[in-house]
Amino acid sequence: MDSKLRVGIIFGGRSGEHEVSLRSAESIINALDRDKYEVVPIAITKAGKWLASSEATNLLPSAVMINADQHVAIFGDPTEKGLARIGGEKVSGQRDKLDVIFPVLHGTYGEDGTIQGLLEMADVPYVGCGVLGSAAGMDKVVMKRLFREAGLPIVEFTHFLRSQWEADPLLVELRVAEELGFPYFVKPANLGSSVGISKATDAKSLNAAIALAAKYDRKIIVERGVDAREIEVSVLGNDEPIASLPGEIVPQSAEFYDYEAKYISADAARLVIPAELSDAQTAEIQQLAISAFQAIDGSGLGRVDFFLEKETGKLLLNEINTMPGFTSISMYPKLWEASGLGYSQLIDRLIELAFERHREKSRNVTSFG
Repeated sequence: MDSKLRVGIIFGGRSGEHEVSLRSAESIINALDRDKYEVVPIAITKAGKWLASSEATNLLPSAVMINADQHVAIFGDPTEKGLARIGGEKVSGQRDKLDVIFPVLHGTYGEDGTIQGLLEMADVPYVGCGVLGSAAGMDKVVMKRLFREAGLPIVEFTHFLRSQWEADPLLVELRVAEELGFPYFVKPANLGSSVGISKATDAKSLNAAIALAAKYDRKIIVERGVDAREIEVSVLGNDEPIASLPGEIVPQSAEFYDYEAKYISADAARLVIPAELSDAQTAEIQQLAISAFQAIDGSGLGRVDFFLEKETGKLLLNEINTMPGFTSISMYPKLWEASGLGYSQLIDRLIELAFERHREKSRNVTSFG
């Protein structure tokens, strides 16, 4: 009898972070212990089509995207568990069993609670935060409001809708300038990996920054620029999460830790692990990271990003990422490696946490008859 767990790795997706997902999934697929797991790669194209291939296990995600020719789907019906194969207009009655799913999806339709909702309906264990934690962690405005409600120190921010800016750009830009003052960072509220983010130092660059962010989301957030060190902490767990040693991002060329530095160029930023901090600072950052994770009802994993102001030494919570980058140069796994948990062992633990959370939720009474 085959005792291997069948792990569905979902990647790609309808998101501005599609390519980031491919890079993360490639690293995870290569690291999964084949003695423990049978890997089932599941690609989602930019158009939203779900694909799989009988030969996908040993292929890189980029190759899966090219060669996968089998249309598949997961149904939100707990009595129809597994991966359904679709041929033409027909759905096969056979289901490919999946014990657990690792949705390595960044950004919209993957990190925002949507696919988590599907997997909850299907009653399949999955890695990462649930519907609420994912949705709250995706929307930077909602996230920061939750942090503020929890009494956590945050960067000053304001936000507005794309439609408001399109109706009266001057009014919106004047309000932003009055509330925050230059410089500031303009971001899509519901995207990550630094996609669509830019720094504004004057009225002209503010207009261009908003135009860029508005391409990716209907909600735009603007944060006060701070002269600070960028500190990051990895969080792991469910009801009793733990925090890794903090690390520091030191951009070598760009003004901030942008997409290229995170996923393409190993020389665009220097990662200092562990960060050079006092014991007291380390303890404070770790506790704040756990508090931030709990404020959004996080589970599984999250990476919490901080600013440590250079002039005042004040610690400010920036944001949380509920499905952080998982490539070989990504901060999340590197921080756990420095804390004594290797890459493959980290994946094992995340899968264990997925089953743990599923068992806990299965205890809930759902019938009152």
